[in-house]
Amino acid sequence: MGDEDKAIEHEDLEPSIGMDHTASTYQETQEETVMNARGIDAKEPTEGSNLLNSSEKKLQERPTESNNLQRLRQIFACPPHGLLDRGITNVTMVVLLWAVVWSITGSECLPGGNLFGIIILFYCAIIGGKLLGLIKLPTLPPLPHLLGMLLAGFLIRNIPIISDNVQIKYKWSSALRSIALSVILVRAGLGLDSKALKKLKGVCIRLSMCPCLVEACTSALLAHFLMGLPWQWGFILGFVLGAVSPAVVVPSMLLLQEGGYGVEKGIPTLLMAAGSFDDILAITGFNTCLGMAFSTGSTVFNVFRGILEVVIGVAAGSLLGFFIQYFPSSDQDKLVWKRAFLVLGLSVLAVFSSVYFGFPGSGGLCTLVMSFLASLKWAGEKAEVEKIIAGAWYIFQPLLFGLIGAEVSIASLRPETVGLCVGVLGIAVLIRILTTFLMVCFAGFNIKEKIFISFAWLPKATVQAAIGSVALDTARSHGERQLEEYGMDVLTVAFLSIIITAPIGSLLIGLLGPRLLQKAEHRNNGEVHEETSIQV
Repeated sequence: MGDEDKAIEHEDLEPSIGMDHTASTYQETQEETVMNARGIDAKEPTEGSNLLNSSEKKLQERPTESNNLQRLRQIFACPPHGLLDRGITNVTMVVLLWAVVWSITGSECLPGGNLFGIIILFYCAIIGGKLLGLIKLPTLPPLPHLLGMLLAGFLIRNIPIISDNVQIKYKWSSALRSIALSVILVRAGLGLDSKALKKLKGVCIRLSMCPCLVEACTSALLAHFLMGLPWQWGFILGFVLGAVSPAVVVPSMLLLQEGGYGVEKGIPTLLMAAGSFDDILAITGFNTCLGMAFSTGSTVFNVFRGILEVVIGVAAGSLLGFFIQYFPSSDQDKLVWKRAFLVLGLSVLAVFSSVYFGFPGSGGLCTLVMSFLASLKWAGEKAEVEKIIAGAWYIFQPLLFGLIGAEVSIASLRPETVGLCVGVLGIAVLIRILTTFLMVCFAGFNIKEKIFISFAWLPKATVQAAIGSVALDTARSHGERQLEEYGMDVLTVAFLSIIITAPIGSLLIGLLGPRLLQKAEHRNNGEVHEETSIQV
C-alpha cells in the first residue's frame, strides 16, 4: 500500500512540475519580449519596440478621436443639444423679451428709447461681468464681476455710435438706482448679526467705526480745500468714500477661510462682520449730510434737521420692523415669499417717499432698522428670505453698476478735476490704512496680521455705486446748476474709487493672505461650522 501511495503522489506531482515549467517558459518569453522592446543595449529601440510603440499610440489616439467625434456630434446634433442649444435658447429669450416689450410700449423699445437702452445696458453689463470673470490668475481670487459691469456702462456712454442709440433719461436711471439701493440696504440689515458683534466686542466696533469716520473727515477736508466743495458736500463725499465693499471683501475672505488662513484668530469673520457695520455707518452719515446739504436755513437749523431725519428714520424703521415681525403670522402658507415681498416693498417705499416728503436722509436708515428688527424675530426663516433678496440683487446689480458707468462722460471730465479726485482718493485711502493699523494694534494680532487687515480694508465698490449718484440725482431734482456740478464731482470720485481700489484690493487680499496669515493645520468639523456660522 505504501508503494501504491508513493506512485499516486508521484503521478500527482508530475502535472504540477509540468505546469511550473510551462509558467517559467512563458515568463522567460515575456522577459525576452521586454528586452527586445527596450533594446539590447537599453538605448536603441528594436523593431519589436517600434511595433509596440506604434500599437500603443494607435490605442491612445483612437479614444481621443472618438471623444472628439462624439463632442462634434453632440454640438451639431439635430435637434441641437448642449452649448449650441443653450446659445440659441438664450438668444431667443432676449429677442422674445424685446419683442414683448416692443409690442406693449412701441417706440420706447426702439433705438433711442428708454426701455431699449435699459435692456441693452442690462445685457451688456452681464456680458462685461462674465468676460472679466474669465480672467483668472493663479493663486489669486477672481476679479470682481462688478468691475466689468461698470466698464460696460462706461463704454456704452463714451462710444459715439452706441451712445446715440442707447439713451436712458435720468429719471428712469435714478429710479432704478434707488431700487438697487433699497435692495442693498435690505441685505445689509438682514446680514447684521448681534451674536457676532458680542463675540468680537471692542475690536469689531473700533474697526467698523474709526477708519470710516477718519477717512470721511480726511476726505471732507481735502475736498473743501483742494476741490472747493462746501463743507456739507465735502462730508457727503467723505462718507461715500468711507464705506468698504462687501462685494469684494466677503468672497475673498471666504476663500481664505476655506484655506484655513487666519481662522484661529477669527480674522476673516472679523472683517466680514465689521464690514457690515462700516457700511451702515457710512450710509447713515451720508444720508444725514445729504439732508443738511439740501435744506435751507441757518447752520444750527441744518444740524437740527439732520438729527431730526435720523430720529424719523429710526422711529419709522422700528414701527415697520415690529409690524412685519408679526404680519404675516408663522401659520400662513408661502411665508418666506410674503416676508421677502413686504420687507423689499416697504424699503423701496421708504426710500422714494422720504425724497418726496423732503427728508431724503431718513429713508435709508428706516430700511436698515426695519430689516434688522424683522430678522431678529424671523430667526430660522431669515436665510430663506435672504436668498430671495439675493435673487433681486442679481437682477439689479448689473443695472446699478452699468448705470453708474454710463453717468461718467469723458467729454465732461476736466483733467484737473480728475487729478484732484485721484489725489483726494489716494490720500484718504492712505490715512484709512494707517488708522486701521492703529485700531488693531492692541487686539492680539502680530505685525503681519495687522498689515493684512489694514490692506484688506481697502476695496470700494457696492456702497459707492449705490449712494455715489444719489447726491447728483437730488441736485438734478432741484434744478440748480452749481449743485449738479458738486454732485458730478462726488460721482466722479465714486467711479474712480471703484475702478482703482476694487481690483487692487482684491489682488492684495489674494497675495498677502497666504503670505501674512497663519494657516490652521488641523480643524475639526465643529470649528469649521462655528467659524462659518458668524458670516455677515
